[in-house]
Amino acid sequence: MRSREDFNSFIPHSREIPELTVKSVLVGLFLAIVLGSANAYLGLYAGMTVSAIIPGAVMALAFLKPFKGTILEVNLATMGAAAGECIAAGVIFTIPALVLLGTWTEIHFLETSIISLLGGLLGVFWMVPLRRALVVKTDLPFPEGVAVAAVLTTTVGGETADQLKKSSDSISGIWLLVGGVIAALYKFGELGLNVFRGTIEHIASFGKFSIGKNTNDGWIYGGITTSPALLGVGWIIGPQISSYVLVGGLIGWVIIAPLVALATGLPTPITASEINSAIAMGYGNIELGSAIWGFFKIWGDQIRYIGVGAMLVGGLWAIWSIRNNLVDSVKEAAIGLRKGQTSSKKRTEEDLSYKLVFIGIILLVIPIFLLYNWLSSMLEISIIMAIITIFFAFLASALAGYLTGLVGSSNCPISGVTVSVLLIVSLIMLSIGLTGPAGMAIVIFISAVICIAGSISGDLLQSMACGQMIGATPKKLQISMTLGVLATSAVIGFVIAVLHQAFEIGSRQLPAPQAFLMAGIVKGVLGGEMLWPYVLVGMVLAIILIIIDLPILPVAIGIYLPFTLAIPIFSGGLIRKFTDDFINRKFKTNGEEISDWELAIKQTNIKPQEKTIRTGLLLTAGLVAGEALTGVLIAVLIVLGINLTVFTYAPWWPGLVIWMFIALLLAYIPIRHIKNL
Repeated sequence: MRSREDFNSFIPHSREIPELTVKSVLVGLFLAIVLGSANAYLGLYAGMTVSAIIPGAVMALAFLKPFKGTILEVNLATMGAAAGECIAAGVIFTIPALVLLGTWTEIHFLETSIISLLGGLLGVFWMVPLRRALVVKTDLPFPEGVAVAAVLTTTVGGETADQLKKSSDSISGIWLLVGGVIAALYKFGELGLNVFRGTIEHIASFGKFSIGKNTNDGWIYGGITTSPALLGVGWIIGPQISSYVLVGGLIGWVIIAPLVALATGLPTPITASEINSAIAMGYGNIELGSAIWGFFKIWGDQIRYIGVGAMLVGGLWAIWSIRNNLVDSVKEAAIGLRKGQTSSKKRTEEDLSYKLVFIGIILLVIPIFLLYNWLSSMLEISIIMAIITIFFAFLASALAGYLTGLVGSSNCPISGVTVSVLLIVSLIMLSIGLTGPAGMAIVIFISAVICIAGSISGDLLQSMACGQMIGATPKKLQISMTLGVLATSAVIGFVIAVLHQAFEIGSRQLPAPQAFLMAGIVKGVLGGEMLWPYVLVGMVLAIILIIIDLPILPVAIGIYLPFTLAIPIFSGGLIRKFTDDFINRKFKTNGEEISDWELAIKQTNIKPQEKTIRTGLLLTAGLVAGEALTGVLIAVLIVLGINLTVFTYAPWWPGLVIWMFIALLLAYIPIRHIKNL
């Protein structure tokens, strides 16, 4: 992998402009609480969170613009927003599992806040050495970091940016606005008004076949989530990575799942909750919905664990592949511990004191041990697991950071990383004979701390990548994210407790699907019902991919995520390939390529082909931001009980037609100014 040691940032390292200011910190803290709370509800309701880096940047810009905030102040406030979303993701994927397991009858505010704080601080501390290992010393794309850098350098800046924006060849920020408005209107029509579907899927039988003594239908499933944001993310990450995600989806959903359905038959919904889910999946058609529900049941209960096994091996392999970067970071940390960090370092290379960071990591063992002992009343186990937590948090942070750099925060399956941790921790508990409710509880506690740490470290590295591009001071960003962790941890337990009291975790109003998955895994491993063959299949698949030198993690992500998400990501990558091929044919490039990182911040002397890609970056950034912000707005409306829906079961075709038109715009707008040259 190439290094970015000599990357020329937008604001040069020799320049000092306002960054860590009172106004930027206050805006960051406010956004951390707002976006963290909104994502807590969204995650419990829909099983996913909205990445806060791009909407956070847009909101920070809106708040700081009247106060003449600099580009570095806006970026610093964005760090706080991202911290809020990370804490929310880590908490809602794990803590509600305690209620579902019966360990807690209600959400304990104090315990949840302490778990959030310890996991958040651990993630921030591990992120400091990982910044150089993953952001500086690799060529990982960090797609949303690129998008935010393009947004900020186009819409705001210090003195340099103000001067550059007057240049005749600068890029207009209108395409950011166009993308944002298009995606916002689309998402509001889909989720807010429910005038068309956002997910289109179908399942069909192609005959009956006999296997042994059983005769079952052969099923084929397909679908697409018509998301402008995922289309934009696919465009940013490019055709290669998006193709591997599609390959994973095809392996899991088009090859393995139909084989399992053929061999065993489709499960059928039995309980009232399952029947209601089936009716919703079939949009009123119970027969179609039951078939889709059964197919998803096979994926959720079986096939998904193939992705988990592949992710487990792929994650370890990814960490091994960047071992030299990690070792170099540890060496730098060791030097920092012995000598302290010198003041001669460039401003854009200054991190928090390594001595302070590693002392903080070591000292965190004490409160983590006290927390586990308090929650479980098992002294010896708590000591051992506190130490293991520190080590696993590093692995989870490195893996989440790598995944985030590869496919972006919106597609990084932090729940998949958590599942891998759950499996390992559950096996440790099983090996020492701790299999009862107490063992299940401590597995969730440990996994919660590690999940939050991984979520924090992984997602905030995306923001650090943006900071690297625009010329932020890492040390100041790390201070901002620490403050964001403190603010969000103080309120997240209260937010989830209120949601549980209002809707009840596990109900139709608050289904908490990821927490159900975590609870099921813990009960499966410690109860002896875990489907290990599927995990082993995933691990073997990962080993095969290593042998033939193909990327593992994008394929694993494709298996782990719903197939409908892989299609828009691949479609965006396909459009990017069309754009790149058009440029290559038009200008017959001589091999001198400029990276998306450089294009994201470039303002002058922009060649026509470079202007094409930068226009695309702004348009896709708008698509991601518009959808994400609208998703948060709709979550607020739902919490307030405001129902604007037009149809109970919306038609599917208008959403597909509009989405295809958006895809055509993404293909046309970037090349429109060069097609007649």
